[in-house]
Amino acid sequence: MMNMTFYWGKKVTILIDSWKTNSWMCYLLSLFACLVVAAFYQYLENWLIHLKLVTRDRRPTEIQVPFLWGIARDRRRLEVKLAKAILFGVKSGIGFLLMLTIMSFNGGVFVAVVVGLTIGYLLFRSEEVLDDAIVVDSSCACA
Repeated sequence: MMNMTFYWGKKVTILIDSWKTNSWMCYLLSLFACLVVAAFYQYLENWLIHLKLVTRDRRPTEIQVPFLWGIARDRRRLEVKLAKAILFGVKSGIGFLLMLTIMSFNGGVFVAVVVGLTIGYLLFRSEEVLDDAIVVDSSCACA
C-alpha cells in the first residue's frame, strides 16, 4: 500500500518495485542517488541556458550572407536546435522522474531531492551565464 502522507523511515519504494530499501545503508545510498540526479538536473538546465545564449539570433541581412555559407549556417542552426530539443527532452524526463520520486512521500527522499537541486543550482548555474539571460527560476524540477 502506497503512503499518501509524508512519513519518515528506511523502508521506501522509489519509482519501481525493484528499487526498495530495507536497510539503512541501502536507504542512504538511495538518498545519495536522488541527490546526485537532482544536481545533474541543474547541470542540464545550465547547459540548456548556455545553448540558448550561444545561439541567439544575430543574423546578418540576406545580402551579406553568401549562398553556400547560408546553407551551412542553416544546417548548423538545425543541428543546434535538435541538440537543444534533445537536451530539453532529457531534462524534462529527469524532472518528471524527480517529481515521481518525491511522490513516494518519504521525507528523506523529499529532502534529498530538494538538497540536490539546491547544490546543483549552487554549483552549476553560473552567474556570468545568468547575468546575460532572462531566466525564470522555478522550484518545480519538472518545469
